[in-house]
Amino acid sequence: MIGQTLARYRIVADLASGAMGTVYQAEDRELGRSIALKVLPQRLAADPSRLARFHREARALAAVNHPNIVVIHSVEEVDNIHFLTMELVNGCNLEAVINNGGVTFEEFFNIALPLVAALEAAHAQGIIHRDLKPANVMLTAGGQVKVLDFGLAKLVSVSAEADPAAATEAAVTRSEILGTPLYMSPEQARGEEADTRSDIFSAGALLYHLLTGHRPFRGTAAAEVLASVLRDDPPPAASLRPGCPPHLSRLLDLCLAKNPTARLSTATELMRELEGSLRFLESNGHPLQSIAVLPFADLSPDRDQEHFCSGIAEEIINALTGLEGLKVVSRMTSFQFREMGGDSRDIGRQLGVTALLEGSVRLAGDRLRIMAQLIDVADSCHIWSQRFDREIEDIFQVQDEIALSIVKALQVAIGPDGQKRLVDVHTLNPAAYDVYLRGREFFRRWGKRNIEIAQRMFLQAVDLDPNYAAALAGLADTYSYLYMYINSSDENLEQADVNSARALVIDPALAEAHAARGLALSLNRNFEAADRAFRTASELDANLFEAYYFAARNCVVQGRREAAISYYEQAAAASPADYQIPILTAQIHQSLGQDDAARDANRLGMELAEKAILANPEDARACYMGAGAMIRLGQRERGLKWARRALALDPDDPAILYNVACNLAGLGEVEEAIACLENTVKVGAAYREWMENDTDLDPLRDHPRFRKLVASLG
Repeated sequence: MIGQTLARYRIVADLASGAMGTVYQAEDRELGRSIALKVLPQRLAADPSRLARFHREARALAAVNHPNIVVIHSVEEVDNIHFLTMELVNGCNLEAVINNGGVTFEEFFNIALPLVAALEAAHAQGIIHRDLKPANVMLTAGGQVKVLDFGLAKLVSVSAEADPAAATEAAVTRSEILGTPLYMSPEQARGEEADTRSDIFSAGALLYHLLTGHRPFRGTAAAEVLASVLRDDPPPAASLRPGCPPHLSRLLDLCLAKNPTARLSTATELMRELEGSLRFLESNGHPLQSIAVLPFADLSPDRDQEHFCSGIAEEIINALTGLEGLKVVSRMTSFQFREMGGDSRDIGRQLGVTALLEGSVRLAGDRLRIMAQLIDVADSCHIWSQRFDREIEDIFQVQDEIALSIVKALQVAIGPDGQKRLVDVHTLNPAAYDVYLRGREFFRRWGKRNIEIAQRMFLQAVDLDPNYAAALAGLADTYSYLYMYINSSDENLEQADVNSARALVIDPALAEAHAARGLALSLNRNFEAADRAFRTASELDANLFEAYYFAARNCVVQGRREAAISYYEQAAAASPADYQIPILTAQIHQSLGQDDAARDANRLGMELAEKAILANPEDARACYMGAGAMIRLGQRERGLKWARRALALDPDDPAILYNVACNLAGLGEVEEAIACLENTVKVGAAYREWMENDTDLDPLRDHPRFRKLVASLG
């Protein structure tokens, strides 16, 4: 069906096939987004019971709104083809995660808790899954758990009076064996009616496999596996997994009891017991404490302090990062939830953390009020909370007090080095700090105008405090970006070099200074020294996205493509929501002939770009990079639409003009592509080296206008 259109959906790729249908990636042409489209085969659509089961999946999914359950958009029928449309989940399923010997305890709980939370939500709506297995549990690039494929789901609350057809179909399936043998409950194996306790058994089998690396039931054929499910008791998890606490091992035994009455009866009970096992591990010295710091809410009278609120949260993240025994979610990952809101337990579970810090800021004149609260994700109870009423000049002390309070509340051990890290302050000038934070916000928005505004802000910060290393590093980055994307002048390159070197002299322990220095060195083609600077930056701050991103770029320009992929993977781990990384990685995979990897990376990048556009419709970079991914995936019409949208956002930005030209060249829009390149040169950018070597522009090389343009650059 690849290339076909159903209603407004154009099918672009085959994703998976199962007993209840085939799943495709499709383009929703009306809403401009990628979706998953599940088609019920004609032979099953002709069977009333199968068709009823297919529609039941739609009802089951639509009834539950939970972040760990795939979202259903619609159920439709066109020309007697029955299909439903769903959220497209990019990532890997648990089959790709489970190792021989099992995952780490931290990874286990980061998966187990969201998985059981999804079951808890489904069961609350009277829905059981009946086919839980590793292939039906996905991990997104950001580590979020998503339960898929409710194709065998059963509405246990249905009655013959409420829905006679569904009740009849349910009666028929009591005599069928539905599910996957390796994770199937004994009652399912016998063809008996299953209730929520059947999901508890399947969850137990899946979690046993996840923790130990061994399947609880074995056999070379389905009949042998079913016999093992009905007959065998698997070895205790503690006998296969060193360090497994007895409570957790007994909990999995309870889940795997043959008699449903001997099991835990609800997912809520299973959640409570898992959380108890987690607390036991934490109290016995396992380094499982983890935290996400959300951007603080702006309660200032004019609501004009978003940069300040984000800055406070980021400084706390930086203070906590690197402390032994504490996992800290990166800024880019946790800040995705800036506008999403929601229950703290759900946010914490999506981020895979045990604790969540949130707060608010009210700044009126020189008076500052900060409310901060540390929340236990397990039960949404406050671990610690405090209100700070201070003068603005006390902001650095308040940040330090919050960080120290978190360390104390989570019982994280810190030595003299940790204590020094928590109280480290880069400037004592509140005005310099404020304007620096404003500059950082503009810098992260990309685009010529934003970079130039950020540069002015950083210059002002340095005027207020000449020894402000972080502001100098930011200033160096603006010159580097202007050199790379706007104006490759000697002055921009020199200023990037001077300011990055100065930042490093002032604060040799500042990771951002090393990253900025590395980029300036790379632009000066001192690649070996740049690589050393990037390594030092990542050692100082393992969550610093720029350290890996710039290092990857340094490898690309040297032709070290495999090394670049490795650095891009580390950048993606630091910032799973960043759309640039998979798209840039896809280009390298393509150049290496790794077509499947390139296709998967482009799909992920396109999905992340779509999310970025939803969050910020004026993100031109997301538009043109997303357009490139779409074009490479064969979505030419949509790619053209996105490319032109990027151009409309800022038709005078040379980076946008150049990248849109690449998009248009790939689409065969030769004249329009060359016009964009000509405008790139008119606004002052000279990309001769790129124009001569960029393979995206190969379709233009024989055109007289293109040859004339390149020759004019000298």
